[in-house]
Amino acid sequence: MTVADLLTGDAFGAMFHAVRRSAFRLETRDRYNAPSEQEPIRRFLAGDPDEDYLLGAHEWGAMTRAAAAEGRPFRRVRVVTVPLGDYSRYALWSVQGNLRAGERIRYLKRGLAEALGLPVRPPHDAWLLDDDRVAVLHFDTDDRLLGAELVDDAATVEQHQKWRDIAWKASATRDEFLRSV
Repeated sequence: MTVADLLTGDAFGAMFHAVRRSAFRLETRDRYNAPSEQEPIRRFLAGDPDEDYLLGAHEWGAMTRAAAAEGRPFRRVRVVTVPLGDYSRYALWSVQGNLRAGERIRYLKRGLAEALGLPVRPPHDAWLLDDDRVAVLHFDTDDRLLGAELVDDAATVEQHQKWRDIAWKASATRDEFLRSV
């Protein structure tokens, strides 16, 4: 798989708009280096968080809000290392906007995820889309998203369904997780 073969830009975004039934993401990285998040993270760490973000008025929030209203849930399990690093602390704060927009996001401590056999070392991030295809996310060495490799073979889909079920059952809501750390 070369970088040129990955879904990026508008094609990457269209992948989410094409979801017919459900989308689930297993996030296993401790940091994501997205250019659009640099300023919000800086502000959060400086004690001046962008409260407007929590309103979910951004494109992702509008899309997940519409999907939830149409019965097409977007869910995630975020695997996190404790103690939390700067990115994870920011993500725990900013997820409030995603939750208000209708996403269901849960948390799982890395040690438990590893014990359960989830693919955390090396990190493996993927979206399971409609239970019939997987978008495996590829990152560079500086944690920047390169794009998604769309896979629809039965064995890969089945493996990601199993990981989803294990992770969802073992994970905690944001509030439950915050009480545990």
